[in-house]
Amino acid sequence: MSNDIDNDYFCDGITEEIINALTKVKGLKVIARTSSFVFKNNNLDVRHIGNKLGVATVLEGSIRIFNKRIRINIQLIRTNDGFQVWSQNFDRKLDDVFELQDEISLIIADQIRENFGHLDISKRISVVGTKSIDAYKLYLKGRAYQLNWILEDYIEAINYYKKSIEIDHNFYDAYFALSRSYGILSSWGCIDKKIGEESANHYLNQGLKINSKSYLGYFSESSLSFWNEWNYTKGIKLLKTTLVKNPSYAIAYEGIAEIYMATNQLDEALSNINKAIEISPLSPNHHFTKGNIYFLNRDYIEAVNHLEECLRIDPNFTLAIETKLACFMFLNDTSKFKDYIATMPQLISPKVCEILFNLINKEASNNVINEDLIDIETSFKSIYPWHFYYLIHAGKIEKALQIFEDKMKLKIGQLINFQLDPFLDPLRKYERFRFIEKQIMSSGCSTSNNKASNKVENESPKPLTHSEIENYKVVIANYIKDNEPYLNSNLSLKELGNSIKLHPNKLSWLLNAEFNKNFNDYINQFRLKHFKTIALNPKFNHITILGLAYDSGFNSKSVFNTYFKRTEGITPSQWVKSNKK
Repeated sequence: MSNDIDNDYFCDGITEEIINALTKVKGLKVIARTSSFVFKNNNLDVRHIGNKLGVATVLEGSIRIFNKRIRINIQLIRTNDGFQVWSQNFDRKLDDVFELQDEISLIIADQIRENFGHLDISKRISVVGTKSIDAYKLYLKGRAYQLNWILEDYIEAINYYKKSIEIDHNFYDAYFALSRSYGILSSWGCIDKKIGEESANHYLNQGLKINSKSYLGYFSESSLSFWNEWNYTKGIKLLKTTLVKNPSYAIAYEGIAEIYMATNQLDEALSNINKAIEISPLSPNHHFTKGNIYFLNRDYIEAVNHLEECLRIDPNFTLAIETKLACFMFLNDTSKFKDYIATMPQLISPKVCEILFNLINKEASNNVINEDLIDIETSFKSIYPWHFYYLIHAGKIEKALQIFEDKMKLKIGQLINFQLDPFLDPLRKYERFRFIEKQIMSSGCSTSNNKASNKVENESPKPLTHSEIENYKVVIANYIKDNEPYLNSNLSLKELGNSIKLHPNKLSWLLNAEFNKNFNDYINQFRLKHFKTIALNPKFNHITILGLAYDSGFNSKSVFNTYFKRTEGITPSQWVKSNKK
């Protein structure tokens, strides 16, 4: 809310870090940045947002930075009825922002637990790899460029990441981001492959020296293993470790899906991209990947459906645009192909694509193009190497096989799905192609089966023994009877746990497992009982119903009315009227 673009990057970073912190709370489903940010600065009904994201609760807030101070306002809202469960304001010095992120994340997790059910919460859940505000801002600005998914913007991102580590040499997140940026640029032929991979490995190793346990470190190493080395087994192993560290990191599921696509395991690919979409239902990347799975499976109509979903979210998503064009080629849909290609001014080689369409579908036309117009190297700098595909379908097999062999030695990103790419079909009958395929797959797969283990994790042991459960049930009952702590409207799970000498994680579990209630419902039942007692006592006739509710420990009119009606089926005034003689 500060009308400053630099602060905008910064505030997005704070929001994302709170999201990342909450994903570390086991059992809590948190929608990823890409999807939740769709609703930034949009004044939409929370019921609409809840329906779009598939969530029961929305965390909404605002950030304002002024005079080296930061003010954050947060509220937790139910999406079924718009009920505000909780709200709080934070006002701190800007230098305290990293501690503030952790404080806010823990308070939010506590509030979710108290209102909705048991969660195990660690002492710290938000850890940022720097204490420098300036380094953090530069890193976030680099992230903004990198997340555009435009290859040219990666160069700009790299410049900001480098400035970030100039300020803080130990900022490991920036090193990992540099590694991924160089790796992607070299994989897709945008920079010299050898120089790019050397830079990617250098920054990865620098980051790992500082923090070898970061989930972003594992993810960055997996990206290099797959996209640059085509080491499928190592890539999946590292991605699974990433998900152990951060189970809600949707991009890791997408990464696993991409490896299964490259290794002709499309059922596994579909399963993993569906998990990514569950975490981030409005990510254009995930919907593109799902469309690409169907494209590689030759189900072009279904592929178009998912590609169009991607383009509804981001109309400029180049990968989806060109893959949709490819679908129309193989569907032999002349009218849709011509109409679609006419709307694509960004397409580098529309004439080549038109001739390729005719060749694939054996259309009678002048399908020969001036060889001087064929530029293979430039073609391989775009998403789809259309000029290379033209050579294949124009019958220039010997030349195409030589190019294919040269590019496969470089392990270039445009051919990562060579096993299933329908454009390569004319080459598959040649021994030279099959030999290269066998070499690549044997070097990238250290085992014959890369499929994800379906083994179910063992159920976590109960945090309390049977005798401890029975003991604490008595302790809680006696404490509540003797001390009436529910009359304190600010009573928290932690406070009650400290009073009976039981860790809040264990108390939360006990209330859910043995009483089938979250903390607030458990405490509110005593508040409601107290209210009923004093509401019928003539001694308190001079006090309003709301005043009696506050005297019983309820902290707001809406909380009291909502809980009362949910429990009793009628309003408080109706209940009082029907029960007073």
